[in-house]
Amino acid sequence: MKKVYETAMINHGGREGEVAAPNGTMKMKITAPSIHSEGTNPEQLFAAGYASCFNGALQHILKEEGITADSEVKARVSLYTLDDGGYTIGVILEVHLDGLEAAVAKEMVDKAHAFCPYSKATKGNIEVELVLV
Repeated sequence: MKKVYETAMINHGGREGEVAAPNGTMKMKITAPSIHSEGTNPEQLFAAGYASCFNGALQHILKEEGITADSEVKARVSLYTLDDGGYTIGVILEVHLDGLEAAVAKEMVDKAHAFCPYSKATKGNIEVELVLV
């Protein structure tokens, strides 16, 4: 395995703190999940990363297959409580592909799911549902 990129973010204060890039290019207030929070939360950050990564994987697969189509991916990340008092997350990826028949769109989404680094990282760890919209 050859590393092609590495990044880092530093958090102070957990869910009631801040996160920043070591070089100062990005800084955000972190708050617990709430519709009234003024910052972002880890679930939103995960959703942003997964949606972006999955759509990038989808565009890669489409290009490999010689298919031109605009795509949009919405990652819905939910936080769940566990019986032991802990927490877990689940993801629904809502994928829209312009102008493709449903069967072709499903095939492209399935291939992207097999290719996407976030999908590989979550496989067997959390529930990820793929939905064509």
